[in-house]
Amino acid sequence: MNAPAKFDLAPAARSTATPDDLEIVIRDRRFLRGQKAKRWWLNGDPIATAWFNALSATFPRGEAFFIESVRAFRDGADPKLAGEIRAFIRQEINHTREHIVLNKLAEDSGYDIAFIDRRVEELLALLKDRPAYLNLAATMALEHFTAMFGQELLANPAHLKGAEGDLGDIWRWHSVEEIEHKGVAYDTWLHATRDWSRWRRWKVKSLIMLIVTKRFIGNRVKDMKDLLAQDGPTGWKVTARIWAYLLVRPGFLRRIALPWMAFFLPGFHPWNEDDRHLISKHEGEFADALLPS
Repeated sequence: MNAPAKFDLAPAARSTATPDDLEIVIRDRRFLRGQKAKRWWLNGDPIATAWFNALSATFPRGEAFFIESVRAFRDGADPKLAGEIRAFIRQEINHTREHIVLNKLAEDSGYDIAFIDRRVEELLALLKDRPAYLNLAATMALEHFTAMFGQELLANPAHLKGAEGDLGDIWRWHSVEEIEHKGVAYDTWLHATRDWSRWRRWKVKSLIMLIVTKRFIGNRVKDMKDLLAQDGPTGWKVTARIWAYLLVRPGFLRRIALPWMAFFLPGFHPWNEDDRHLISKHEGEFADALLPS
């Protein structure tokens, strides 16, 4: 059931590029129930499958971190942002639930993916005693990654070519909602650092993005290598194939390079680019994925 969250507040009440007419919709979808496990589910390609499996395995614990990081700063938020935070949390909870199902399918196909969850758990344990605003900054950076990935998946259907039925639909559904709530963590950051100078705000968010980028990409490549090792191939040839997939064809990371760099520009905001046309383009594709409650 779709539950649009609408918020009425005069545009002048806060300074943000988030569209005044934005609706963050709770799409309570169910995917992959009764799905038969398939080892290389993405077009029979072990490299592409490893990339998406590695991403999916990080979501349950990672999205719980996102929720807590944003929730920590909801006090004092204006009514519109407070409503968007509530909708963001509900969307992320649904994402976690569905990716647990997808991760179980990967395990049923014969992959051990528990090591990825442990890696995320160990990384998050290092953040336990850090100031809350640094966790929010890391969430803001990672939410920019998920929004970029979502935009790329919807704009270039070739990435999911060969992903049958729910195996593709779950990623398109997730992508739509990542685009839709892409400004929430950033607006929460603006609220949390409202007393900071523009220089301090830019310096902290930029440093965190560089750290997040190095760890996120580095760890996902390690995850892919470890998953592919379970199929047999190891060594430099596998590493070369991974980087060719990410940078050349289809070039997932290459294609998001410009929006990644935009994060460092003065005046950046995720909604400086209004890409809601991608949402409306794919919105009608989800009806068949809805199960009766």
